[in-house]
Amino acid sequence: MASGGPYFDDLRSKPEVIDPPQNEDMMDIRETVDDPAQNELKPNVAVSSSVRDLLECPVCLNAMYPPIHQCSNGHTLCSGCKPRVHNRCPTCRHELGNIRCLALEKVAASLELPCKYQSYGCIGIYPYYSKVKHESQCVYRPYSCPYAGSECSVVGDIPYLVAHLKDDHKVDMHSGSTFNHRYVKSNPQEVENATWMLTVFSCFGQYFCLHFEAFQLGMAPVYIAFLRFMGDDNDAKNYSYRLEVGGNGRKMVWQGVPRSIRDSHRKVRDSFDGLIIQRNMALFFSGGDRKELKLRVTGRIWKEQ
Repeated sequence: MASGGPYFDDLRSKPEVIDPPQNEDMMDIRETVDDPAQNELKPNVAVSSSVRDLLECPVCLNAMYPPIHQCSNGHTLCSGCKPRVHNRCPTCRHELGNIRCLALEKVAASLELPCKYQSYGCIGIYPYYSKVKHESQCVYRPYSCPYAGSECSVVGDIPYLVAHLKDDHKVDMHSGSTFNHRYVKSNPQEVENATWMLTVFSCFGQYFCLHFEAFQLGMAPVYIAFLRFMGDDNDAKNYSYRLEVGGNGRKMVWQGVPRSIRDSHRKVRDSFDGLIIQRNMALFFSGGDRKELKLRVTGRIWKEQ
């Protein structure tokens, strides 16, 4: 099990699960942009590796963009790295001055290159100076692992991440659009920055991540539950979800649109885009002597017409 980052106490453990789609029984979860079709691959468009090497900064190894600097011996580097080398050429150690390599900038302007996410399915070819902007918005760019609290650095497409969550993080995987969970914590006074096991739901041919965690909202200890969509934001807007929590004859309801996993779980949490329950209210819903959290959260996901 991956360990939590500095903002999380690891409260995850193997959940006790009774599959809810048929019988609605409760599950206990213990602590724990551009269109590439318009820029399809063109014949006879090839850039030699030597030209690409010329456009690679020798310091950061990234592609260079104007202004491209050069020393008196013709060695080049990008504008971002110039201050880092204290105005000394990293190749020959001569002083750099303020000489721009206009010839190389013009060569770059004439180039067309494939998107760096070609291996993920993007077939577009883009002008050199438009490529970075496209790649920042490319619908084929990989997603980051949505697992909360682990600082996991794994990236990939959705099928890869689903397998990764199942095999490496051992998350709960469920089919169906309804759920009925009970989140349990033996010492609810220790509410700061705690997270529970992620649950992934498969429905409507898509995957959704249900998060539940505790954090400090100003001085107030609170719990938050929210749903994220494993896909892009435009597709996430086609779905809605509803969360309910209650007990002792009272009930709280949240309805919203799942956020794309393009947004980190922390960004969603810190925007308060979910069902927020004050600790005292959560303990009231839990019943008993209020010394143990037993919070029942039910929900439903549906596709908008």
